[in-house]
Amino acid sequence: MTTTADTNGRRTTDTTDRRPAEDGASSLVHALREAAAAVGALLDRTGPRPQALTVRAGDVAIDIAWPGAPSAAPAPPPAAASNAPATAHGPAAASQAADAPREPTGGRYVTAPTVGTFYRAPTPGGAPFVEEHGTVVAGQQVAIVEAMKLMIPVEAELSGRIVRVCRQDGDPVEYGEPLFEVAPL
Repeated sequence: MTTTADTNGRRTTDTTDRRPAEDGASSLVHALREAAAAVGALLDRTGPRPQALTVRAGDVAIDIAWPGAPSAAPAPPPAAASNAPATAHGPAAASQAADAPREPTGGRYVTAPTVGTFYRAPTPGGAPFVEEHGTVVAGQQVAIVEAMKLMIPVEAELSGRIVRVCRQDGDPVEYGEPLFEVAPL
């Protein structure tokens, strides 16, 4: 049995029985039972459910897709209600405002190809692939998302200027989450 993941986060398990079969039908049933056991074991070990999974047994392939990925982190509890206005002043407030995620502006985005950890540079402490206000061309690598010890390249889907970096280095990201806002050239 082999399990692989491609750049889109799809996991593939090949449970093809390499031994000669006594008869085709019983061999296929045996292979499918092995595949079902392997899929169950794989899902138990992976943590969050994948968005899609392909299982192959001989010449038969089963594609399983889930409509949405569950959130990796539980939602924070609601803040306690207060009648006092919520305001902050000084340098700490400015820093918090700069670090707070901004709402999408309707621009175009480079998004996370899978659930994982976002990295802007190829090595820790290295120069980022791209800088804010820099230009990119379609197909250019702009970041990495690490998922289960696999380094998955993030590529720009369009040519343009990086308007904003939406996530910080080392942040956990979800599939489809905006990583960079891009203004087309």
